[in-house]
Amino acid sequence: MKKIIVTGIFSVVFTGSALAQSFPVYLDETKLIEERIEDVLDRMSLEEKVAMTHAQSKFSSPGVARLGIPEVWMTDGPHGIRPEVLWDEWNQAGWTNDSCVAFPALTCLAATWNPEVSLLYGKSIGEEARYRNKTVLLGPGINIYRTPLNGRNFEYMGEDPYLAGKMVVPYVQGVQQNGVAACVKHYALNNQEVNRNTTNAIVDDRALYEIYLPAFKAAVQEGKAWAIMGSYNLYKGQHACHNQYLLNDILKGEWEFDGVVVSDWGGVHNTEEAIHNGLDLEFGSWTNGLSNGASNAYDNYYLAQPYLKLIKEGKVGTKELDDKVRRILRLIYRTTMNRNRPYGALCSEAHFAAARHIAEEGIVLLQNRNNTLPIDLNKVKKIAVIGENALKMMTVGGGSSSLKVKYELSPLDGIRNRVGDKAEVVYARGYVGDPSGEYNGVKSGQNLEDNRSPEELMAEAVQVAKEADYVIFIGGLNKSTYQDCEDADRKELGLPYGQDAVISALAHVNRNLVVVNISGNAVAMPWVKEVPSIVQAWFLGTEAGNAIASILMGDVNPSGKLPFTFPVSLADVGAHKLGEYPGTPRNDGSNIVDEKYNESIFVGYRWTDKEKITPLFPFGHGLSYTSYKYGKAVIDKNIMGDDEVLTVTVPITNIGMRAGSEIVQMYISDLKSSLPRPVKELKGFSKVSLEPGETKKVTFTINKEALSFFDDVRHEWIAEPGIFKAIIAASATDIRSSVIFEYK
Repeated sequence: MKKIIVTGIFSVVFTGSALAQSFPVYLDETKLIEERIEDVLDRMSLEEKVAMTHAQSKFSSPGVARLGIPEVWMTDGPHGIRPEVLWDEWNQAGWTNDSCVAFPALTCLAATWNPEVSLLYGKSIGEEARYRNKTVLLGPGINIYRTPLNGRNFEYMGEDPYLAGKMVVPYVQGVQQNGVAACVKHYALNNQEVNRNTTNAIVDDRALYEIYLPAFKAAVQEGKAWAIMGSYNLYKGQHACHNQYLLNDILKGEWEFDGVVVSDWGGVHNTEEAIHNGLDLEFGSWTNGLSNGASNAYDNYYLAQPYLKLIKEGKVGTKELDDKVRRILRLIYRTTMNRNRPYGALCSEAHFAAARHIAEEGIVLLQNRNNTLPIDLNKVKKIAVIGENALKMMTVGGGSSSLKVKYELSPLDGIRNRVGDKAEVVYARGYVGDPSGEYNGVKSGQNLEDNRSPEELMAEAVQVAKEADYVIFIGGLNKSTYQDCEDADRKELGLPYGQDAVISALAHVNRNLVVVNISGNAVAMPWVKEVPSIVQAWFLGTEAGNAIASILMGDVNPSGKLPFTFPVSLADVGAHKLGEYPGTPRNDGSNIVDEKYNESIFVGYRWTDKEKITPLFPFGHGLSYTSYKYGKAVIDKNIMGDDEVLTVTVPITNIGMRAGSEIVQMYISDLKSSLPRPVKELKGFSKVSLEPGETKKVTFTINKEALSFFDDVRHEWIAEPGIFKAIIAASATDIRSSVIFEYK
């Protein structure tokens, strides 16, 4: 009888008449991989196992060459593939073939409210990572938007756990289609950058389970993510990269995660905790490489020689080590050693097109009084573009997401290309923010130095605006320290560099003013009543200029909606109103800062609903160049049993003159509960495309999960019998219809 022989890490297939009978047993891929893992474990020395649990360079960890096990290579994302750096330095390696496509920041992706677009994003960036032969893409980021000052919010997917969960799953699946692991980050409670390495987040279990964990749970259980990155902060007094409760009890216990837990770079602080508390792979612990005097600095990592020494002294066993190595081997078999792994592609036309499509779907039209937009080029002779962000490259800076791109088309160039010879486009600086263009050795090549005074810049901008038919001010934040940037939070909600004064001055001399805000965060807008049109443009990457121009000129009908609330002031944000941010230093001589989340589950629109605050722009808000009529919501039945589902259907009609896409949102309100609950919570959304005059029915499904809250005493999700309301809305404050039902 012919058979399949499995030896070591290789399988040899012998064909024959009996193959059809035996083949199905051996084609169980998961079973085969697990058998191979155990076989390899048996063949590995103790030293080889320990070596696999820690880095050997800035972005790689060793395999076992003797057994044919390849190295693991990481790359920063989540918006593009980071350029190569030297083996043990952050300096650029100087390659000429490591440029990439910069995709829009994840705030923009979340603003599309379109899981299909998220799948496209993941697939495209995964192809770029695969082409560069990376094992793991360090992204996406899904920490909850708790405060608009968080410097890293631009890398995340907004304030709502349901929206973030629905958007992260297809991203993960798209990346992993390429045989590249998505490493979802930063797990968990990385909600600020100030004191990020020393902040101990004090969060009640309801907030933890209802707000801060659901998107991670979705990434693990629905997206089947192969890797998770721990965060820098502490929780329950332990650093999140080796945290018993987060990693062992919840991630690997409750959620049954079978992938690899990777430390954030420099996030490991203790060998014993790293051994026992769920960390699998240590990266970036503070070392100056070979220059620190050791023969190999990486041997001094917490999970290196110190770990090996404890084992050899009999102070710890090898059970935890085998589990770590087993997970790392599983990662390698799913990626580098997957024989069906596709080849990938880098800087392809399809990727440039995907980047533009994502950007166009995510741009949000916040305000459009008097239909100032879109700009009709048949009626315009001169357009004034004003503002530093019209020409400043935004792919360089921001922290670890800084990219070396094939190209980045600026908003000014995008507008000029689109307008062509139909109108004159003139430019004025308006203000000087950060003229630099270098981060970690990546250089934009721009020289934005301008020594004119603010008064001179203002005078020029006002004069140019007076002479134009339209004024497009392109400002906002940038990716410099204390703005949208890793390792520091913003210092204020307002716009920097005196932009408010410039905008107000422009509004007084030209009524056709459009403000394009480029940022990954909400900003204060004291001039909101002076400006007819406001566009939220995010950090849009390679195709930024084309995407912005297509929205402004009406080639694309805007369809994005906000993934987080724009507050009028910080006093309208629970984390600031209740006075704890950015935390209170301990008086015990340590450097730990305790940050208590006093607002608990009331984050974003949950807070503004509870406190009856009118936001500047609400969660889920976004306008269009057409109009939509919502019909009456209809429910299929009024009573729901424990194992049943309800469906709510609402007709949506495009009553305007052009095609567009509307994001229909469903919120659930528990009208009476034993514990405090939000006024309403997002539990469904659908992006529906409509031609002029067309009507489509949008249907939502309500199950027990949509009615549940986390009971922190019983430590379980509870759906209490009672009366509920399903609310159909165009935003968190724009309610269009509702229906009542009972859960028994």
